[in-house]
Amino acid sequence: MNAYRRAPRVALPSALLSALLVAIGTTVGCAPPAAVATTPPPPANVGIVTIVRAPASLATELPGRVEASRVAEVRARAVGVVLERRFREGSDVKAGEVLFRIDPGPLQAAFASAEAALAKAEANQGLASLRAERYAPLVATRSISQQDYDDALAVQAQARADVAGAKAALTTSRLNLGYATVTAPIGGRIGRAEVTEGALVGQGVATLLATIQQLDVVYVNLAQSSSEVQRLRRSFASGALARAGDGPVQVTIVRDDGSEHPQPGTLLFTDVTVDATTGAVSLRAEVPNPDGALLPGEFVRARLAQAVIQDAITVPQQAVARKASGASVLVVGADELVAVRPIEVGDAIGDTWLVTKGLEAGDRVIVDGLQKARPGSPVTPVAWP
Repeated sequence: MNAYRRAPRVALPSALLSALLVAIGTTVGCAPPAAVATTPPPPANVGIVTIVRAPASLATELPGRVEASRVAEVRARAVGVVLERRFREGSDVKAGEVLFRIDPGPLQAAFASAEAALAKAEANQGLASLRAERYAPLVATRSISQQDYDDALAVQAQARADVAGAKAALTTSRLNLGYATVTAPIGGRIGRAEVTEGALVGQGVATLLATIQQLDVVYVNLAQSSSEVQRLRRSFASGALARAGDGPVQVTIVRDDGSEHPQPGTLLFTDVTVDATTGAVSLRAEVPNPDGALLPGEFVRARLAQAVIQDAITVPQQAVARKASGASVLVVGADELVAVRPIEVGDAIGDTWLVTKGLEAGDRVIVDGLQKARPGSPVTPVAWP
């Protein structure tokens, strides 16, 4: 038999066990965990703009086509065969520069014939004049009849007329001979040659040889609906809009890729006639084009500052939310709480919207941090740069 015997295990009641644990915790200085206090987060920072009334330029964007400021069709004014082309197609030429040479042989022969005809007419005129001078004293002494003297005077007058006609024919021949050398009537950029060496030109019609266009300054022909023109006129008359300055209206050209032409143009005129087929009014702008970037026939859009709104309210476009029910913005009230404000917007002015209803001067509109601004929640407004 073992000298040592294990004591039997005694089960303690659960209530007694809990009391013992609390007593042990108190003895070693451990306190039960206390509830953690939570604090609300600070108001979110949002970027705002304070609405002010200020003049705003109301721009109109119109479609248009580019047109060369001057166009000259180089045509053959003399009959002959083209001997030489003296220019490079697509290059810039100066006024008076030689472009083509037409065979001058037949023209030189015609010129020489005209010179001979003039010499003959001058010789006949001299003879007729001498006869009339000799007959003058003879008719006074009745050595010849008055009829003979009158015939001599008539022959003298006819010879004088023949000389005048011969001189005119010589001038024509000289001009035709000069036309054998075809020169540029204006300076500009010349296109392709319409004829080649060896072609017979000027036979019955002034043959087109090439076309020169001036591109350092171009025209942009625009079209604006007549209803829009009438609306602008009524707005000017009522005082709702003011004209954009006293000088010419400035025009900004926007190309089809969205880039702007670096040189602004000016509006030359607005037509007074409405096109019966399109219902539009024609406008023309003059645009500097020193590098030839704008080409004739190119489709562009022109932005015109036609009017000014004196007391306009504008907001950045990113601040405006558009839904099926309408447009709205988030504003910060006097209590620093966010509120939704329905608005009505008009035309786009740059990167802003023109607000026609819903905002007044002094309103604070949220532009940045819209995702953090909840209607009814407090925010900390910070001026948006």
